[in-house]
Amino acid sequence: MRTQVAIIGAGPSGLLLGQLLHKAGIDNVIVERQSGDYVLGRIRAGILEQITVDLLREACVSQGVDTDGTVHHSIELVYKNIRRAIDVTGLTGGKVVTAYGQTEMTRDLMQARAETGLTTVYSAANVSVHGFDGTTPSVRFEVDGQAQELQCDFIAGCDGFHGVCRASVPEGSITEYEKVYPFGWLGVLADVPPVSTHAIVYANSERGFALCSMRSLTRSRYYVQCPIDDKVEDWSDQRFWDELRLRLDPDLASRIITGPSIEKSIAPLRSFVAEPMRFGRMFLAGDAAHIVPPTGAKGLNLAASDVKYLSTALIEHYTEKSDAGIDNYSQRALARVWRAERFSWWLTSLLHRFPDTGGFGQKVQEAELEYLVNSEAASRSLAENYVGLPLDFAE
Repeated sequence: MRTQVAIIGAGPSGLLLGQLLHKAGIDNVIVERQSGDYVLGRIRAGILEQITVDLLREACVSQGVDTDGTVHHSIELVYKNIRRAIDVTGLTGGKVVTAYGQTEMTRDLMQARAETGLTTVYSAANVSVHGFDGTTPSVRFEVDGQAQELQCDFIAGCDGFHGVCRASVPEGSITEYEKVYPFGWLGVLADVPPVSTHAIVYANSERGFALCSMRSLTRSRYYVQCPIDDKVEDWSDQRFWDELRLRLDPDLASRIITGPSIEKSIAPLRSFVAEPMRFGRMFLAGDAAHIVPPTGAKGLNLAASDVKYLSTALIEHYTEKSDAGIDNYSQRALARVWRAERFSWWLTSLLHRFPDTGGFGQKVQEAELEYLVNSEAASRSLAENYVGLPLDFAE
């Protein structure tokens, strides 16, 4: 087998990259170690920046988000049992975010790839990457016990935090930065109407953080901060709904509609960046290169901006015979990554209860939240980062 770009990973970043390259006439093959059903079964983010929506439109895969996405013009902050709104659209010159589940986005991209007959290899075992430090990179894997080799010009590592691409970089060639947070998020997905259809709700309380989000007008995604060593089986649905209400303002708590969970999980929180994001003819994108706490809704959107930089660079290589984009890919992507890392760390620090801060830390958080909602400059800074800074910001 031979292709121009071998993409490792059939998550949203790999699928979106493949679709953008295909639209530009660049041949690509995706290799994924899991089955397609497994990929679709992963429950992930659901808030898309305008940049991500625009990329879906550029890739001609926006019908789902255009039809079923819910536009949000504001966010709401709960603290000291009161709720205050930040006018995101008004503070950013009309920008918005859109609630649309990552599962739905992945399904749309998979369907578009299948309809165009592009090759995706699912359930590939023992995937390995070779020769990316030279001129003849290749990907080796097994399908149904049969060894396969895919020769290519470039490798795009879109295979996540635990993927093979970053792990294959020679020792000493990569620098990793990491912060692990001392708590997790217990998330519940339920087929109930969201408590708010026009805004994401972030809550800071003495009992810990909570978040009210949505996937559609009939499906909600809620979270509460919990100890990192908690077990899902310790949290009945009733205990979760009771705890969520206790962390919200009384009006919002009274409007929560409960129902049986269709998915429940505890996710650890970490900040992580690997530098650089290019190694010869192999590039890292998305979770393969960086992780952010989900507080700022940046993970999927950062992956999309990586894909925009990388697809542009590869298209320039093939159509304009220029390697300027390839040479600058890591620097450009990391500049945006670190801005998102800072914002996600700051918002996480502002809204969560940390075990070593006690009452003083809670009071400082509440004072900062007061300043945030009463200062137009502070509110604008939050809004600008929340909707996503321009791709060329501060370059």
